[in-house]
Amino acid sequence: MTTLTEQDRLWIRRYHPRPDAAARLVCLPHAGGSASFYRPVSASMPDSVDVLAVQYPGRQDRRHEPCATSIQELADDVTSVLLPWTDRPLLVFGHSLGATLGFEVARRLERDHGVVLRALFASARRAPSCPRDESVHLRDDDGLVAEMRQLSGTDAAILEDVELIRMALPAIRADYRAAETYVYEPGPNLNCLVIGLVGDDDPKVTVDEARAWSRHTDASFDFHVFQGGHFYLTSHQKDVMELLVKQAVRS
Repeated sequence: MTTLTEQDRLWIRRYHPRPDAAARLVCLPHAGGSASFYRPVSASMPDSVDVLAVQYPGRQDRRHEPCATSIQELADDVTSVLLPWTDRPLLVFGHSLGATLGFEVARRLERDHGVVLRALFASARRAPSCPRDESVHLRDDDGLVAEMRQLSGTDAAILEDVELIRMALPAIRADYRAAETYVYEPGPNLNCLVIGLVGDDDPKVTVDEARAWSRHTDASFDFHVFQGGHFYLTSHQKDVMELLVKQAVRS
């Protein structure tokens, strides 16, 4: 692969480099999430899979940078950053906002660069063609924290730490704005395998809304329903990891 610029290094976290891996897995965080959410995934992968976790601007070590204003803007940036890593098969796992972002990145890679993913994992997110009228990003700070508490994706101790929350809320609000103002633009379907994953008690997406990802690919579609809510994957990590590894190591 080509030499990365300093700007590129801002976006990619490679916690356990595997330069001889046969495939690469790109992990895209949820709204308010960061690359470190996927450190356990990186640690658990076999040597044949190189894991790249994407760090969005506006959080952690990038907290002084402006957040993306839309998924389309974020997709343009992520696509550009990933191009040097397309020298071997690429899989993308996106959770919640990350699933929609993964779809838009996959579109750009195919349309503009002729790169077809081996697989797109769309986790805990309704299909692009299933809009909802949501406005969490317009709530006050207490309302935003209440949403995070309901989804159970943030450590309760963090939610009670006023200083930490104060620093994190701008990025969380920006991510929610990007997710909730996203408008699907009809176009050609993907040509890669799409795998939908959802919790059966997720308040943000129904099973039918998640199954509708099948409409967005002309290749195969696979679908898995787990017991749990929006962050079902924290209690089903072993099962999700098996699905990731199965697709990453196939020839």
